[in-house]
Amino acid sequence: MMRSSGMRSLINSPDEKPKITRQLLIRVYDYAKPYRWMIFGILLLILIQTGLMLLNPLILRNLLDSTIPAKDIKRLIVLTIALLLIPIITGIISVIQRRLSSRVGEGVIYDLRVALYTSLQRMSLLFFTNNKIGELMSRLNNDVIGAQNAISSTIVEIVTNSIRAIAILAVMLTLEWRMTLIGIVIMPLFILAARMLGGRLRDIARKQMEANAQMNAMMNETLNISGILLIKLFGHGKQEIHRFQSRASQVRDLGVQRTVVGSVFMAIIGLISAIGTALVYGLGGYFVILGTFSVGTIVAFGAYLGNLYHALQGLSNAPVQFATSMVSFERVFEVIDMPIDIIEKPDAISLRNVKGEIEFDRVDFKYEVRKEYLLSDVRRYGSMDNVTTVLSGVVTNESEEDIVPRTQARSLALEQISFRASPGKLLALVGPSGAGKTTLTYLIPRLYDPIDGCIRLDGHDLRDVTLESLSAQIGMVTQETHLFHDTIRTNLQYAKLDATQQEMEDACRVANIHDFIRNLSDGYDTVVGERGYRLSGGEKQRIALARVILKNPRILVLDEATSSLDSESEALIQDALGKVMADRTSIVIAHRLSTILSADLILVIDRGKIVESGTHDVLLNASGLYANLYETQFKNDRSE
Repeated sequence: MMRSSGMRSLINSPDEKPKITRQLLIRVYDYAKPYRWMIFGILLLILIQTGLMLLNPLILRNLLDSTIPAKDIKRLIVLTIALLLIPIITGIISVIQRRLSSRVGEGVIYDLRVALYTSLQRMSLLFFTNNKIGELMSRLNNDVIGAQNAISSTIVEIVTNSIRAIAILAVMLTLEWRMTLIGIVIMPLFILAARMLGGRLRDIARKQMEANAQMNAMMNETLNISGILLIKLFGHGKQEIHRFQSRASQVRDLGVQRTVVGSVFMAIIGLISAIGTALVYGLGGYFVILGTFSVGTIVAFGAYLGNLYHALQGLSNAPVQFATSMVSFERVFEVIDMPIDIIEKPDAISLRNVKGEIEFDRVDFKYEVRKEYLLSDVRRYGSMDNVTTVLSGVVTNESEEDIVPRTQARSLALEQISFRASPGKLLALVGPSGAGKTTLTYLIPRLYDPIDGCIRLDGHDLRDVTLESLSAQIGMVTQETHLFHDTIRTNLQYAKLDATQQEMEDACRVANIHDFIRNLSDGYDTVVGERGYRLSGGEKQRIALARVILKNPRILVLDEATSSLDSESEALIQDALGKVMADRTSIVIAHRLSTILSADLILVIDRGKIVESGTHDVLLNASGLYANLYETQFKNDRSE
């Protein structure tokens, strides 16, 4: 046990130790506070266990010095039973202590994860587009567990080892102070050994962890559906195998080095411990021969000495372990404290009886990356996720300029956008790629907020209404359809949790997907696969359409929702959508000619501005950008 903790200390020890602040400790205490009685119980059990541990050497001393020489059978039986009962009682106490520690640790993990996940759910798209998903997952998993270790493990170990070291030293000094000094005089040798081999072992361990991180990142990138599809399409299977062999061999070689150096280090530690034990028994035996000490005293000292070395070794590890756990807390708190840019006002109104009139009034929007919305780039002491590149195999540090998103060669993504969309009318958005069409639709459900201007729904500023009631009124099919790795039924019910089978079938009939689902082996209980990859693009889009139809919103936003459909399926869906859009506000990013021909109003967007607006005939006769797009983008549709 002592050896494993010593190895862990050296591996985790950073050259520059993380700092611990008083404010951080107070906040950590707030998370431990609900479990304070359990923690108190753990400490009480530690005291009892330590007291029982101290009895064993004393019993042995009495056996050797008094009971056996005196041939006292009754006392011999009592002491023998005591030697048997002590480990039994200690084992029971250990189980209870482990149970309490587990409840505290898992409770802290639960509290932190829920707080962290709740905080992430409140963030806008701006946060997620400017922070790496791997970093978020690491904070939800690695950092939460690291923080939990501080309360359920590290602090308990510090208290345990402190109590044991003090208690053992006190008993040893009571027995014989000179022997105690002999036992602890070799402690500087532990420090010397750690300085000699600890740095070397730490460097190897860090290299292995970084190599492991590169290997794991490669596996994550190349073994998901998108990655394996790309590899197969380009025929790079052998190349990826060779690349993986290279990274795996690096991990292997470093693992061998780490084992060898670690074995040498532990052999030296064992030798130093043996020196201390030899001194105690050697000098103690000499004093026994002289008649100064008894044999029982020497045996007791030997037992106490081993326990003392173990406790002192644990205490030498504690500062780094505790500091590392505290930094994990700090990283979790950083996310929890992240400012929320999409704020719901305390007095926000809940929308009722929505008609669906949307008005954009001189709206400006810009993709900004503010430092307060970026997670810090941290060094994880002793972790295996310090990796930023996968294909190159080079770990790099991104500068602030590297993470600023592109804004289509203009400062504002949207500039002075003004229009009105009325209920029962179809508004089509047309423009070149990157003009700002999708960005405009993202402002309607408040995925982002404009930097200037106002967006109103039935006369209410979107910033004055509750986010929940706003979301309930909007149904959106995005350009990239996402389905959960679950059944079709579950994916549909995401729009309406209490939807009946009949309601789902009706929605799927409208989206022209019911017959397809019915012919599947498991029907609506068919699992769609990771991100819906078991379905074609058109099938996924029709399920997404059915999901929105099932929601039955007052406002429909379709971002090229029929782009993956064949002409026959699109014709059926367009007819269905005509019924669904009745009396609803419908905003569609036009991809097909049929969409713009049926639109009541077309907005032509270029470089973030509305450059033309009107009906199809009016815009076509204007011979402007729309006429040019019509001749190029919709030419094939027109011929069909």
